[in-house]
Amino acid sequence: MQEPSSVITSSASSSRRSRIAAGAGVLALGVGVAVLARLAIASPRPTSQMAPPGTASSESSPTSVSATASTGASGPAGPEVVAAAPDATQKANAPLDGRAALGRKIFFDGSLSEPPGTSCASCHDPAHGFAGNNGSTIGVAAGSRPKHFARRNTPSVLYLRFVPRFHFHWEEDVDLPDGAGGFFWDGRSDSLASLVQQPLMNPDEMNARDARQVDDKIAAAAYAAEFRQAFPGALDDPDAALAALGTAVEAFLKSDAMSPFTSRYDDYIRGRGALSPLEARGLKLFKDRAKGACDACHRLNEASPMPERSLFTDYGFEAVAVPRNRSLPANHDAKAFDLGLCERHDHPHMDDDRECGSFRTPSLRNVAVRPAFMHNGAFSKLRDVVAFYATRGTDPKRWYSSGTAYDDVPQKYRENVNTSRVPYDRGVGEAPRLDDGEIDAIVAFLQTLTDAQYR
Repeated sequence: MQEPSSVITSSASSSRRSRIAAGAGVLALGVGVAVLARLAIASPRPTSQMAPPGTASSESSPTSVSATASTGASGPAGPEVVAAAPDATQKANAPLDGRAALGRKIFFDGSLSEPPGTSCASCHDPAHGFAGNNGSTIGVAAGSRPKHFARRNTPSVLYLRFVPRFHFHWEEDVDLPDGAGGFFWDGRSDSLASLVQQPLMNPDEMNARDARQVDDKIAAAAYAAEFRQAFPGALDDPDAALAALGTAVEAFLKSDAMSPFTSRYDDYIRGRGALSPLEARGLKLFKDRAKGACDACHRLNEASPMPERSLFTDYGFEAVAVPRNRSLPANHDAKAFDLGLCERHDHPHMDDDRECGSFRTPSLRNVAVRPAFMHNGAFSKLRDVVAFYATRGTDPKRWYSSGTAYDDVPQKYRENVNTSRVPYDRGVGEAPRLDDGEIDAIVAFLQTLTDAQYR
């Protein structure tokens, strides 16, 4: 049966995501990392030539968390910014060693795919803040073979060391626990080492045939001797070799090089920079619970000089009803839908239909250099993302070309879509929470979250 063509304008259900409410507390993260955040910005610095992270080079490459940052969060007046924190800059240029150095070589090794030519970095491209599309223009990355594409948009692999294990937690006065954490858009993996194997073996991505083929390719690689030294005997057992490969890449992804904290925002909270008037306005709107209310999910803490307190995500899950991306091959079937969290069946709460349509909230660090946005890559411009949040309810026909609101969510799950919280709570004919100038200000602020290496 064809779904109704009329645009949905009712405020379906009040979202059970109590984490969106003002004053929501810190999630009970399994890694003990506080992910409260409250956003702020810094001003521009000269862009430097990019080098692969962790290489010994005079060119800038990713850096690390500041453990000795200044305790003053307010910067000098005016838009000028001092250089990045010295400790961050030093770690940006520090070479990797041991398993992390080996993991970086594996990450950039295009010989591991079948056919050869597609590495992890082909999709997780340093030029795009370790997100990317491998040359695709449809919103998701191209695989190693023609006409093969990833199912979902490629997330950045920066700052993964802070992602908590997937878990559910209860808030007071709610009838369903909130999920949070885990890797991928649906949080299905808790281990970076095992995560690495999934795109490697996926026929629509790197298409490695089996562990034996990967073992043989590692044995023939330029880094084979380093691999044997780091993992003695692993190449004698294909399964052990595959596990060791994951361990090495995990070491790279968890290294200081992959958590740079060199953005202008980081300079700002360290007391080494200031926001421009437009950026400062964007920060205020980002936090204003009557305007953008972005920090309800994209958490920050501008009062703290520690950048790891501003990760710009709470790692929670939300149903925001992104428009259907009709360029995706899978979506040529009108009955095909990506249901996100409820497609998993590894936890009792996963069988609750109220999880359908929910995807994990990504960090906004380096968001301005990504080529595509949202889980299905429906948007290619950051401004469109912010405008969508502001006007989804007030002007749905602008976003849903089918004439049906929430057209990438099956009708029976549309009541899961968040329509009760700011900025989603305005309906057709009402003024949106953000006007065009305010949207521009928030985008200006988001651009300050780009690390120095990727500007």
